Amino acid sequence: MPQTLIRGMAWQHRRAVDPLLAAASAYEQAHPDVRIVWDARPLHGFEFTSVAELARAYDVIVLDHPFIGEVAESRCLLPLGEVSRGLAEDHFIGPSFESYRYDDALWAVPVDAACQTAVYRPDLLERLGCAVPRSVPEVLELGREARVAGFYLAIALAGVHALMSFFTLCAALGRACELREDSPFADPEIARESLALLRGILGASPPDVLDWNSIRLHEAMIERDDLVYCPAVYCYATYAEADMRRPLRFADLPATAPGGAPTGSTIGGAGVAISAQATVADAAMGFLRFLAEAETQRLFTRHHGQPARIEAWDDAEADARFGGTFSATRRTMELSRIRPRWPG
Repeated sequence: MPQTLIRGMAWQHRRAVDPLLAAASAYEQAHPDVRIVWDARPLHGFEFTSVAELARAYDVIVLDHPFIGEVAESRCLLPLGEVSRGLAEDHFIGPSFESYRYDDALWAVPVDAACQTAVYRPDLLERLGCAVPRSVPEVLELGREARVAGFYLAIALAGVHALMSFFTLCAALGRACELREDSPFADPEIARESLALLRGILGASPPDVLDWNSIRLHEAMIERDDLVYCPAVYCYATYAEADMRRPLRFADLPATAPGGAPTGSTIGGAGVAISAQATVADAAMGFLRFLAEAETQRLFTRHHGQPARIEAWDDAEADARFGGTFSATRRTMELSRIRPRWPG
C-alpha cells in the first residue's frame, strides 16, 4: 500500500520528542497508509528559528505562541478551522488554546502546556529546615539563609529567559507588559521594581545562572547538590520522575506579597501547526485532530510528555508519575498570561 509521508519538526528533549513518537506510532497503527517522521532541533532553535523558514521544509511544526503574529502576517501556516471544530478553550489548561488564536483564526493545536513555576530540591530544603516559599519576600529570606549555609537559589537568565521572568514579575505586580505593538511596553515604576527583584534573586544565585536556559537549570539542580530552590522557570515535569538522580518537586509561582495568589506567570508550552506549503495537508489535519484528543494527551504523560488537555491534568496516575507536579502548579497555570505576539 502506498504511504503518505508527513514530515514534522519538534524540539530536542524527551518531554517533546518521546510523546510525539509514541503518538505517531499509535496513529500509524490505526492508519497504515500514513507514515510520520519527526526531526528535532535544540531549545534555542525552538525559541528563535523563523516558522516561515521551517514551513518550507516540513509539513507539521511544533512551535511556541510568540511566533503567531508572524504566522498570521505571512500566512506561512494553515489556519486550523477544520481541526478546531469540537475543541474549546476550556478543554485545555489555562490560556493554552487562546495563545494560538490570532486574527480570528487558530494557527496551532496546543499539545504541551507550561508556564513559569517554582522548582526545588526537597532534600536540600529539608536539610536547611525551610519550607517552600509562597511569596517573594519568603524567597529572598530563603536566599539569605541558603547563602549562610553554603547553598544557592537558582534562576534561568540566559537571553530570552530573563525577559520571560521580567514579563512574569511585571504581571504579578499588577501591570503586565503590553500585548499591543502600538502601546507603551511597560510601566517604568513596575519595570524598576521587577528588575530589583530579579537582582535580589540573582544575588543569592551562582553566576552560572546568567548562561542557563530552563533545561540547563533543571539539569543543574539534579546534578549539583547546592541549588535549593528556583522561584520561576518554565516547568519541565519530567525532572520530577523517579528515574532522575534527585527528583525535583514543583510548586506554584510565589506571590509578590504574603497571602497573594500565584498570578501573572508567562505561559509557554507548545502547539503543532501545518505548513501552508504542505502537500499532505489533509493527512496532517487528521493527525493534528488525533494529537488534540484527550486520550492521546494521556498517552503523552506515559512518555515523559506534559499535556495541554484538562483531562490529562486531572489524571491522578499521571500526576503521581510526575511527583504531583500537575496538582502542585495548576493554580499558577490557570492564572498564567499570554506574551506579546505581534510580528517581530
